[in-house]
Amino acid sequence: MFRFLTAGESHGQCLTALVEGIPAGLKINLDEINRQMARRQKGYGRGGRMSIETDKVDILSGVRFGETMGDPITLRVVNKDWENWTDRMSVMGTPTWTKVTAARPGHADYVGIKKYNREDIRDILERSSARETAARVAAGAVARQFLEACGIKIVSHVINIGGVKANTDNIDYANLQPNDSDLNCNDAQAEAKMREAIRDAGQAGDTLGGTFEVVVQNMPIGVGSHIQWDKRLDMQLAGAMMSIQAIKGVEIGDGFDYANHPGSQLHDEMFYNEDKTVYRKTNHAGGIEGGMSNGEPIIVRACMKPIPTLMTPLHSIDIESKQEVLACKERSDVCAVQAASVVGEAMVALAITKAMIDKFGSDCMVDVLQNLQAYNKRIKG
Repeated sequence: MFRFLTAGESHGQCLTALVEGIPAGLKINLDEINRQMARRQKGYGRGGRMSIETDKVDILSGVRFGETMGDPITLRVVNKDWENWTDRMSVMGTPTWTKVTAARPGHADYVGIKKYNREDIRDILERSSARETAARVAAGAVARQFLEACGIKIVSHVINIGGVKANTDNIDYANLQPNDSDLNCNDAQAEAKMREAIRDAGQAGDTLGGTFEVVVQNMPIGVGSHIQWDKRLDMQLAGAMMSIQAIKGVEIGDGFDYANHPGSQLHDEMFYNEDKTVYRKTNHAGGIEGGMSNGEPIIVRACMKPIPTLMTPLHSIDIESKQEVLACKERSDVCAVQAASVVGEAMVALAITKAMIDKFGSDCMVDVLQNLQAYNKRIKG
């Protein structure tokens, strides 16, 4: 069984992730984990918090001399800005800071204080903040090292920001490579226009969202199942992506475009090579058929809404005075689609890891890799 949990607040002492079910004997590269953490923090349009925090991961349990032992792995990300928030985020004592009472439309603020019976919106916004995704990226970085040991790679790219769309014609998803640009877009001309749109939105006190794709390469056939709803791989991936803050839509493969064409144009026909290996000329299904991976690259697309914390605040209400006011302002980004694509990679890695461990075991890497090798040999027969 594989699972993970995160804990911590945006301006608390630290964020933590607990990862359970990674097999013993996996070599862990801490530098690679921290490289993923750095990727999450970059991107044109990010806010002032990124100049304060330089996220680094401490491994507190589950790894000894660079190798997993089979027990839960604890990861910690210290919040460097905590020292400026000790009066407002103290674990004990009496609050002396002014409460946050102006709810922000589009955030968890209003619903959260109602659900949990709180009087200070900070009790909600600290945990609902996308800062929590730092812990997810840390956990996902461990998961992707497991997947890489199994020969599976994960890559993402941004395809739309604020209505500026990248050219995605003729993309070779099986060989798509990581992009180190500050917007993670493979179309240089579109990226330049995206940057202009972000700059204009920032100057207007506004925000922008967008769309990104996460691609899983070299995925074995038959991971997931059609047997029960919760075993379907596409369900697990869609749920993982929808759990990311500000994600409002998820597609697998052609997704909603299936509504626009007849089946004769969209189902991926199968052919035999000379050696009787099955291949497809198209991948409209995005690598998943019947809830199971079919051997093609898995393509997951997600849409991120514009960040609801605006420097030109929206009309809202004050939960204490019961007056109509402008929403409160927290330090925020103008656009974080690039960062969301990195978080998307992490969540896909975690979901795929769970599915792989469900199928091939979780005690030790020797058994996992032997099981995978035997399975691949059988299905090629």
